[in-house]
Amino acid sequence: MTDQLPPQTTGDDIPFYRDERVLQIIAQVVSVVLIIGFLVWVTLNFFRAAEARNLQLSFNFLKDPAGFPINDPAIPYDPSNSFGYAFYVGILNTLRVSLIGVLAATILGTVVALMRLSTNWLVSQIALAFIEFHRNIPLLVLLFLWYFTVFNRMPSVEDSLIWPGPFIFNRRGVYLAWPRLTETGTLFAVAAVLGVILAIAVFFILRKRRELTGQQTYYVHSSLAILIMFPLAGWFLSGGAPLMVDIPFLDGFNYSGGMRVTPEFAALLVGLTTFTAGFIAEIVRAGILAVQKGQTEAAKALGLNPTQVLSLVVVPQATRIIIPPMISQYLNLAKNSSLALAIGFMDLFSVGKVTINHAGRAVPVFLLVMSAYLAISLITSAILNFYNRRAQFATR
Repeated sequence: MTDQLPPQTTGDDIPFYRDERVLQIIAQVVSVVLIIGFLVWVTLNFFRAAEARNLQLSFNFLKDPAGFPINDPAIPYDPSNSFGYAFYVGILNTLRVSLIGVLAATILGTVVALMRLSTNWLVSQIALAFIEFHRNIPLLVLLFLWYFTVFNRMPSVEDSLIWPGPFIFNRRGVYLAWPRLTETGTLFAVAAVLGVILAIAVFFILRKRRELTGQQTYYVHSSLAILIMFPLAGWFLSGGAPLMVDIPFLDGFNYSGGMRVTPEFAALLVGLTTFTAGFIAEIVRAGILAVQKGQTEAAKALGLNPTQVLSLVVVPQATRIIIPPMISQYLNLAKNSSLALAIGFMDLFSVGKVTINHAGRAVPVFLLVMSAYLAISLITSAILNFYNRRAQFATR
């Protein structure tokens, strides 16, 4: 007597209302319909409420003259320019303070982290005091501290504080010597920019070739040679004088020439830099400590000095740990720049607020401000996440 196996069912024999795949598809379709329906309901109610309150939602006002000044604009600006142009200047001001702040905070935070790891007790405690001070004080209070107690307490123009350089400090800002292009300097500037672009391209191409073939390509030396030769060639082709140093000088009741940094911009930049550097220092310190001690001991056993151990062994491995939390700090710095409103610097948010007072279009202006901050954050995240993926170890 043979055993009879029960008939096996196939997918076609399962009713659709019990098929897991069909149920998942139905659930997704229902979810999408509900979400779209909710968004449509919210949008329609928003427009009904705006119409009932006589709120204008168009962006036609961007073509009208702004009628308000912007102190320390990144590009030339006049109150007769349009609201759209003023908004563009505000974006440039935000990008200017954000980019400089990110670079300065990264350098300062890394230095403080290395000081914190120092075996010298005094140096380590100074770094600890810096970190704890800036991590436990609100940024707005720190901005007030720098603006009202430091930069607004500078001497008058007649009693300006002059340091070698020259660096001139007074209540109207910081004046410093600044290089400017001469009439023949355009050729030098073009050659320098081409040299930087070509040096970066050669660096990555030759390094990739070395990884694929194993042959020595001298990608560092080649890149440095290009980086030096192109500006040098532009220097000679421009007649040997492509640059001039514009030195500030006292002209009547104020200083002229050079580059002027307003007290508002200086206070915002210093506040953002020191505040963010306190957090970056802890991130860098944690990344360095996360590298296994065996790596350091092996490097010392090979005869590397402490500087080589740090630059060739510890930092490349710590970078992979440091980058992800560092991205968040960079984004926070860009968004925290909106506190410039409290000390009078005209950034993106400040220009938006003044635009609302002049044009009376709160909803369109806030949509523009939010879209601009969102674009800045998404672009920054995309660039840094791309670098983060390239810096990670390849797993198999």
